[in-house]
Amino acid sequence: MYSNKITVLVLLCAGLLSTSCKTGLFGGDVPAAPTEPAAPSAPVVVEGMRTSYADVVEKTSPAVVRIEAEGRAKQQAAEQSPFGDDFFKRFQGPQQRPQLQRGLGSGVVVSADGTILTNAHVIDGADKITVLMADNKSFPAKLVGTDKASDLAVLKIEAQNMPYLTLGNSDTVRVGDIVLAIGNPLGIGQTVTSGIISAKGRRTGLSDGQSFEDFLQTDAPINRGNSGGALVNLNGELIGINSQILSPPGSGGGNIGIGFSIPSNMAKSVMEQLLKNGRVRRGMIGVNIQNITDDTAKALDLKDTSGVLVSNVKAGSSGEKAGLKRGDIITAINGEKIEDSNVLRNKIAGTMPGTEIKLTITRDGAVQELTATLDELDPDNNPAGTSPRGQNEPSGAEESGKLGLSLQPLTSESAKQLNVPTGTEGLVVTDVDPSGAAAEAGIARGDIIMEINRQPVKTVDAVQSALNAAGDKPILLLVSRGGQVVFLTVRPG
Repeated sequence: MYSNKITVLVLLCAGLLSTSCKTGLFGGDVPAAPTEPAAPSAPVVVEGMRTSYADVVEKTSPAVVRIEAEGRAKQQAAEQSPFGDDFFKRFQGPQQRPQLQRGLGSGVVVSADGTILTNAHVIDGADKITVLMADNKSFPAKLVGTDKASDLAVLKIEAQNMPYLTLGNSDTVRVGDIVLAIGNPLGIGQTVTSGIISAKGRRTGLSDGQSFEDFLQTDAPINRGNSGGALVNLNGELIGINSQILSPPGSGGGNIGIGFSIPSNMAKSVMEQLLKNGRVRRGMIGVNIQNITDDTAKALDLKDTSGVLVSNVKAGSSGEKAGLKRGDIITAINGEKIEDSNVLRNKIAGTMPGTEIKLTITRDGAVQELTATLDELDPDNNPAGTSPRGQNEPSGAEESGKLGLSLQPLTSESAKQLNVPTGTEGLVVTDVDPSGAAAEAGIARGDIIMEINRQPVKTVDAVQSALNAAGDKPILLLVSRGGQVVFLTVRPG
């Protein structure tokens, strides 16, 4: 449905004060640790059980760096941060001039010539970027490029023969694999934690559909300041760039064992494009897609929920040219089975524009093969916002009791008031019974119902006929809201 439960996600940058802390907790100097003889090395494996990750840490930690970013505050942008936790801490004084921001994050050296991967949000708005190595050597860094859609950035320092990590193949990572997270949490210095891969292909939805997410989820403890740090496997390969943590209300913004890392294969593709072109190009097919629920499958008389449902096809798009239609179910791309809309979206976006792809679809129960040549995604062409609610809606609506809706045919005047795209036909939802089936499915005032069970509806009589024909089965509605078209399933009470 349209309404989603809001999840609180905390980005993992830590703000620092302009002075560094060199004293103890109570103001005195921190005493030097007493010198002790080195303990004998413990065996890494005892009776088949690993007892130490020291060899992996020794191999990988020198390539994980601390990133300090400075910039002048843009007060309005900071106050409206969509993440609810600004990664730069602002220092406000009585003056009105822009304030200095300082932030701290992590990064990973990925080539001997000083190429570094980090998160885009770590260096966003920075005028000066400094990289500090594990041995405390520091280098000024140049920003090669950023890609906010994947939350990745590439930096370059003037250095040679740098310690670096090799990018592993994140596609071969399995749930249950042991991983280490290395970074600079909370400004305390480089820290290593261990855990496992908890899930793959996760999507947090933090960026309202504008980002491309295929996260590796891990329970290796990571906190603020770990952003841009390394997630490595026991071979010492970089398999992820740490990016987000899940931190529900009441948790204090700390780690609860649910962290997300950008997979290395996505990072590698973005990095190579930024190094070559300074920007990232992505493929686009020009369709709206959604997952198939059990109720949707019942409404469409499908055997199961396999595949991805096409809810709209943009005129003139590569999808339309290939022959895709609303209501088609995409089951495979280039022969690879597709079960999830986010997977399909990432695969399309990860393919270069102009590439020819093969789509396997099901239409009216019959399997077909279509060929599409991908368009190029315009990152500035964002979908329209939510249509206005409760303002200038048509009056004199007629009641549809089975759904708990009041409806009125869409007119040219009401279409203009509601910002409805030209050519849209259907009925305007003028009122919703809060205890009705439609309200439970997320239908709201101002929505346009275009179809019921794949049948176009333009009058209240047509709605009643379609509802009567549906019987007790779940009812599939095609709804237009704010320029977006989606299928919603309603289960009558």
